[in-house]
Parts: sequence; structure tokens; C-alpha cells
Amino acid sequence: MVLEQANCRYGPGTAYLYAHGLYEGDHGEVNGRNYSGTWLWIKPDNLDWHCWVAASVVEVQGDINTVIVHRSQLPYSSLYGPPGNVQARRDGEKVAISWQAVWMTDDDYRGYLIEATICQNGNLVSLAVQTDRTVYEFNDQKNCNGASGGRLYSVEKHGYSDPVDIPWP
Repeated sequence: MVLEQANCRYGPGTAYLYAHGLYEGDHGEVNGRNYSGTWLWIKPDNLDWHCWVAASVVEVQGDINTVIVHRSQLPYSSLYGPPGNVQARRDGEKVAISWQAVWMTDDDYRGYLIEATICQNGNLVSLAVQTDRTVYEFNDQKNCNGASGGRLYSVEKHGYSDPVDIPWP
């Protein structure tokens, strides 16, 4: 049950586009979660499709840690292309990513989305970042078992471009 008015999104985090509004007292079925269980993939009773809601704004019957970890597909839009000339440079633990701007109408423009896996305190951490700029910097340590990396999308109000793999240094 939804405890307070909330946004249901296309991905597990506030960096993702708004998909649907939820209101106090709304109900739905939990069909997935992100790895940490901080976001839930739900099918609200008043919708024919799923979206992501923060676990902090819902009351769940049962243990959410028994629900499968889910990775949903983002809504695709071919209206605008992906960012070009994507580059990444490392300076110690700082990784700076840059790319060419994608022109969009002001009405459509929603910036860029970076989905990244970075090393923090010896652990690989997945995160999503929304930015309106064409540069972004991560703190990415080098002491993890496994590789850091990321994908970049242009975002317009209807969805996301094809992703571009970031050439992580």
C-alpha cells in the first residue's frame, strides 16, 4: 500500500523519467526489486504495466528480500539519437566523462542519463545519474574485483535513445 503521494518511474531511482503518479492508499503487486531493495518494481492496480517506486513510500506485506532482483527495459525513443563523441579520462580516482550535446526541442529535452558501475570502498556500486550538462565526473577507486563501466543515453520526454558504452579508462 502506498503511504504518501509518490512518483512511479521507468527505472529504480530519481534519475529516471516519471511514469505514473501514485497516491496514498493505492495498491499494487510487487514483482521485482533492485539489488539493495530500495526500489520496487510494481504493477499498480490501476495500471496495465509496471513501474518503479521507492520502497520508503510503500508498505509491503512480506519480506522484499525474497522478491527477485529485476532489471527492466527503458522506454525507447528514436526521436533523437544518442550522444556522440563519448570520451572518458581518468586522473587518479576521478573519471571525467564528456560527450557532444544532442539537440532537442525545449519541450522534449530531459537531458542525459548515465547508468554506471563504479568502485567505492572496495565494492562495485551501480547508480544512475541524470544531468543537463555534457560532462560528468565520478569518484571511481581502483581496488575492486571487477570492472567499472557505464552507458550514456540522451533523454526526451517520451523515452531514451540507444545507449552508448562509455570507454571507461
